[in-house]
Amino acid sequence: QIQLAESGGGLVQAGGSLRLSCVASSRTHGLGAVGWYRQAPGNRRVLVGSINSAGGTNYVDSVKGRFTISRDNARSTVYLQMNSLKPEDTAVYYCNAGGTWLSTEYYQGDYWGQGTQVTVSS
Repeated sequence: QIQLAESGGGLVQAGGSLRLSCVASSRTHGLGAVGWYRQAPGNRRVLVGSINSAGGTNYVDSVKGRFTISRDNARSTVYLQMNSLKPEDTAVYYCNAGGTWLSTEYYQGDYWGQGTQVTVSS
């Protein structure tokens, strides 16, 4: 069982930055690969990027060069650094764990956090 908690969301102007955190508590095993997802109003939840246990990352094209995922295994925390934010980045952001990393692709697991709202004003 893994419990996830996101934080760091908020309201920011276009061009600004935010850093989201995903803290995991697991009694049985390490965090493993983690995916960051987002869901805008009226849209389905989509993968933004992911990181494997060794620190390898993958991103969707729309955030490449702007978003960076990193992890601190000692703190069981994964970060999503978001720079040059755009209004279209507005969404609830979720982290996901328990999934599988295969050939640079992340396949979601069963564990979700509660989400954190990111709003980018124009």
